[in-house]
Amino acid sequence: MASHHRRVVFIGNPNVGKSSMFNAILGARARVMNAPGTTVLLERGDYRYDDQTWDLIDTPGTYSLLPLSPDEQVAAQAAIGNDGNAEPDLIVATLDATNIARSLYFLAMILELGRPTVVALTMNDLAAKNGAEVDPKALSRALSGVPVVQVDGRTGRGTARLMQVINESFAGTPMPAGLHPVDPQEVDVKQWVEGRADERFDWAACVIADINLEDRERSTFSDRIDRVLLHPVGGIVVFLAVMFLVFQATTWLAGPAQDWIDGDVRDWITGGIDQVFALFGPDAADGWLHGLLVDGLLDGIVTVLTFIPPMGIMFILLSLLEDSGYLARAAFVMDRAMRLVGLDGRAFLPIVVGFGCNLPALAATRTLPDSRQRVLTGMLIPFSSCSARLSVYLVLAYAFFREQAGLVVFGMYVFSIVLILAVGILLRKVKFHSLEPEPFAMSLPPYQCPRLLVLVKSVLARLWGFIRGASSIIVTMIVIVWVLQGIPATASAGSFGDVEDVHESVYGVVADAIAPVFKPAGFDDWHASAALMTGFVAKEVVVGSLSQSYAIDTGDETEAEEGSGSLGTAIANSFEESSGGHGKAAAIAFLLFTLAYTPCLATVAELKRQYGGKIAAQTVGLGLVTAYILAVVAFQLLRLII
Repeated sequence: MASHHRRVVFIGNPNVGKSSMFNAILGARARVMNAPGTTVLLERGDYRYDDQTWDLIDTPGTYSLLPLSPDEQVAAQAAIGNDGNAEPDLIVATLDATNIARSLYFLAMILELGRPTVVALTMNDLAAKNGAEVDPKALSRALSGVPVVQVDGRTGRGTARLMQVINESFAGTPMPAGLHPVDPQEVDVKQWVEGRADERFDWAACVIADINLEDRERSTFSDRIDRVLLHPVGGIVVFLAVMFLVFQATTWLAGPAQDWIDGDVRDWITGGIDQVFALFGPDAADGWLHGLLVDGLLDGIVTVLTFIPPMGIMFILLSLLEDSGYLARAAFVMDRAMRLVGLDGRAFLPIVVGFGCNLPALAATRTLPDSRQRVLTGMLIPFSSCSARLSVYLVLAYAFFREQAGLVVFGMYVFSIVLILAVGILLRKVKFHSLEPEPFAMSLPPYQCPRLLVLVKSVLARLWGFIRGASSIIVTMIVIVWVLQGIPATASAGSFGDVEDVHESVYGVVADAIAPVFKPAGFDDWHASAALMTGFVAKEVVVGSLSQSYAIDTGDETEAEEGSGSLGTAIANSFEESSGGHGKAAAIAFLLFTLAYTPCLATVAELKRQYGGKIAAQTVGLGLVTAYILAVVAFQLLRLII
């Protein structure tokens, strides 16, 4: 018997547990994708039921089928089945038992579409703790027989029953008394939604009366916690403390794991490759193939692996903050501060995390409900001065401003914040015209304890999505860099894969060709341009590239020792020469360029994975143009002063 792909659309208000339920049903089979022609993220996956295959679609949270944002528009289009979307065979409407009145109003719109509909009742355990438990059978009777299934998305309890009821309901479900069906393909959505609003409120009140559910005015556990977390002063203090812990976790906790991968794991694999090559003779490891495998392919794989610890930690923390209910509170606390750039408080978390590492910061933008906010925040994150740039700041600060090195480094972080605000305002005026600050209304979900199994499944699925989407780009580019460094540009440079002086490779020739571009910024020197080219792969290797190009072995020296020692002296001499005696001005210009220019390759790959190639290219171009303008202006002004 041939399989029939039936389309099942999951829809509901924000923070009702819909996505948790969806992931509990599909697990790792769910895949993230963009809605056609948009940057709105959807989750979808195939579900096998007997001999059938169902196409399950999880839509963004929405309060209405009259959309106010691109995300809500995608949800409405998926439910209605217009604007190129296939008509759903069935809609799963998710209702929050802790806020049943609001959920019923939204359900009324879904039912009026006339599609087969199944109600998934979530958070009923929390409603029971507040003395307002909803009886699924009583609710189904009040809905004239529309199926109601109680589901706990955190544990997966009730999902098997939900899928069984879905299978039984494809033939159709009743239209509750008091509601009137519409033709979703012919109706004027605005007129329909607004014209029947009073009828829906009256209908919802009748349903609540039928199930004998009183609106109890008593202080709940969530209310008592909110008195602290939403306090104008106390809430900000708690939020900053939480952000500090998140920042430290993505840097300090991930650091040892990254060092282990970059050290021990790399050594183990390299040792294995060496043993295999030893089978072909003592000189086999000296050839270009060994270099390609170890310094090209393996280096790319290890680079991908080193990003897994911070990404995994960020996904875990995001899930904990979101599932516990705190992330919604944090958005309210920081909302006023973020309105300057047209964002709401939820955008503060990714930007703060960006100062640790841009890559997990991009992952954090998934908590933003509006696709325009996600894209704008994603384009601003590369201007957050990640910890990898710190090594460059320290070396140049000690090389040129030894007594004021700490002040220079601090100034770079302050300028990073100023730059984020300035670029954000610019982008709002140029690219995001429609993104205007609006009154921030959001339902605060009740506090609850995240479930370990669901959290682990979600984190593993997200990590695999990153590895699958970004690894090929990262590995390919690192191999290309190795090849360029391994191709001799002169007869005396050596053989392929064995170029002793990188300046005599094709990579060095390209660096020489680029260097004159930076003459107005004061550092038209191939050492600097080669380091910036390598920094496109990873900012961590900029200092190492400088050491390699100057042929200086810094050993185990700290950044301060490198800046104060022979490497710092070599850099200072080059910058003094290229700037015509204005080395300090050129150094500041180089630092500003390093701060603002193209993010590392892994970040670019994640930008492309989340927002598409066009947004990734625009972000890279924006960074390069901004960095160049800053560097030139800074040098031309500062050379007159210092």
